[in-house]
Amino acid sequence: MNQDLENRVSRPRPFIKICGMTTPSAVDAAIACEADAIGFVFAESVRRVDTARANELARPARHRAACVAVTRHPTQSLVDEILREFRPDILQTDLDDLAKLDLPRELSVLPVLRSGPCPACALPGRILFEGPVSGSGRTSDWDAAAELAWHCELILAGGLDPRNVAAAMRHVRPFGVDVSSGVEESPGVKNTRLIEEFVAATRLAAVEINA
Repeated sequence: MNQDLENRVSRPRPFIKICGMTTPSAVDAAIACEADAIGFVFAESVRRVDTARANELARPARHRAACVAVTRHPTQSLVDEILREFRPDILQTDLDDLAKLDLPRELSVLPVLRSGPCPACALPGRILFEGPVSGSGRTSDWDAAAELAWHCELILAGGLDPRNVAAAMRHVRPFGVDVSSGVEESPGVKNTRLIEEFVAATRLAAVEINA
């Protein structure tokens, strides 16, 4: 079997990231569902937290889920503050941002690509594919994502929720998925039941795809 195809059809359960944490109950729900990562937003957003609040929320998740610092076009001083005071497992920011930042070599990064023309540069090994505006609930381009998913470990984001994530999984065949607004009861406030439903729907879809 072609190696790319073999990797694509024999993956373990999908990587799941629950983003935009603002409450302890949301963090607890993500941990209980064994989500792989939880995101804390340091960019302009209704979900934005400072490093002190992010540390407080992340405390029970440390060593149980990857804690991701989510930024977009950050200044170097903001990144330095996040790394010094929050100590994330992963820094997430747009791919174009990475060339402008001075980052520790050992820091794991999650580059973000957005719906639109694909970059001319080589793709990183793992990317997060997002809609034009993070956290807006707008669906990303699934056709473009499906093409990119052949070439890298693609985490699909943008407009996902418990109702459409199975269709997204079937169409894109991603390495993983990322959800924020799709599991909220109001802007910035997660609903624990929706988190549980999203995780369950994602994992069920992955089983059906790989059956």
